[in-house]
Amino acid sequence: MTDPVRPDHSDDHGPRPALTRRSLLRAGAGLTLATGTLGALATATPAHAAAARALGQTGTPLCEQPGDSASAQGLGSGDLAIPYHRVHDNTWGYVFGDAWAGRAQQDPYLGSPVMLNQDRFDASGATPISFTWAMPTGGAARQLFDYRHDHDNGHGSEVSRIPNDCIEFGGRTYIQYTSVADWDPPAGYDGSLMSGVAYSDDYGVTWRDYPYHWAGDTQGANQNMYGMWSFAGIDPDGWLYIFSKRWNGTHRNTADHGAIQLFRIRPQDFRAGNFGAQQNWAFLDNRWQWTQAAPPSPVLTGNHIGEFSVKRIGGTYCMSYFDTTDYSIRTRTAPRPDATWTGPRTQIVGNAAWPPDHWGKPQLPTLYGGYIHPGSASATSLTLIVSQWNGQVHQAPYRVLQYDGVNP
Repeated sequence: MTDPVRPDHSDDHGPRPALTRRSLLRAGAGLTLATGTLGALATATPAHAAAARALGQTGTPLCEQPGDSASAQGLGSGDLAIPYHRVHDNTWGYVFGDAWAGRAQQDPYLGSPVMLNQDRFDASGATPISFTWAMPTGGAARQLFDYRHDHDNGHGSEVSRIPNDCIEFGGRTYIQYTSVADWDPPAGYDGSLMSGVAYSDDYGVTWRDYPYHWAGDTQGANQNMYGMWSFAGIDPDGWLYIFSKRWNGTHRNTADHGAIQLFRIRPQDFRAGNFGAQQNWAFLDNRWQWTQAAPPSPVLTGNHIGEFSVKRIGGTYCMSYFDTTDYSIRTRTAPRPDATWTGPRTQIVGNAAWPPDHWGKPQLPTLYGGYIHPGSASATSLTLIVSQWNGQVHQAPYRVLQYDGVNP
C-alpha cells in the first residue's frame, strides 16, 4: 500500500527537551523554567486576576488548590481531566488519570481513571470550571474500573489503566483506555500491555469491559496504532468518527512519529462491540477512500505526539495535541474528519523563550495533555484542559489547568 503522507518537518527548530511525566521529569527536566511562571501565578494581584477573567481562563488550576471544588469531591491532585458531554442530563464529566486524595500526589492513592462532574459549564470562560459531584456513587471520588494496580488482572502484568477519551451516546458511556505495563520501557518499545473500551449503562456508576482488546507492546504488538483513541463524535452523516495513534503516554516513544489514523463505525455496531464493522480511511489504489480492504493510512505524521484530542465544534473538526518535539500544545482544524487538516498552530508552550515562534505564547513548564472541551464556545474559541507535573513525586504541581479563547 502506498502511503502518500510525508512527515511534516517544516516547523522543526531542532531537538526539544525529551519530556515524560513519569520518567525524565523525575530528573527535574524543565524545573528551572517553572520558577518564573509558577511564582507569577502565586503572586498575581486581584487586578491581574480580574483582567484574566475578562479574557477567560488563561491557566486557571482546577485542582491542587486549598479549598477548591476538586478537593471538596475528594480529589486533591490528578491529571488529564478529559471533558465529555453527559448527554442524558446535559451536564459535564471530567475523566482524570492517576489521582490522589491529597495535594501533590499525597496518599491515599485513588487510582485511574477517576471522574468528577459539573452541572453547568460556562463556555465564555468568565467562570472557571467547578466540580459539583464525584463518580461513581456521588460520594468521595474513587477509581471507576474494578482492577488491581501492579497486578495481573487476567491479561498480563499491568501498572495502571490510563483513559484516553470518553463519550456518551445512546444512553451508554464509553471510556477508551490504555493498560500500561511499563512506564520506562526500553528504547523502541511503547510499554503498553493492551488497549480497551469500557462502558457504563448507568452513566458512570458501574463499568464493564468489552471482551475484545487491542494487543500492546508486552502482548507482542509493539507500536499498535490503536493504542490511544480520540472520539471525534457522531457526525451528521450518522457515523462515529474515531482517530487513533500509538501509545505515547510516556512522551518518550521515539517510534511514535506523530502518526494519526482515522476510522469510522456505525454507533449501533460500536455499542454491540462489533468493532470489525469499522471502515478505514486509507490510501488505496492511488486514492483516498473508505474501505475495509486495507488498514487505515496515517492522515498526519511528523513530530512525536503524546496525548491528543479531536472534537467537532460548531461544524468544524478541531484537533489538539501535545507535541513532545516542539514542547507545546498545538492545534489544527478540518471541515471534515476525512478532509485535509490545516498546518499546526502553537498555542501553549513549555518554554516561551525558545524557539522564536514560542515568544509571546502562554507558558506552562512541564505541560502535557491538551484536551478540547466539547462545550467550547466556538471553533475559533476553544477551551483546553492542560496537565502539568514537575516530575517530583509528592511535590506540586500535579494538576490540570483551564485555557479559554484558543483559536486553532
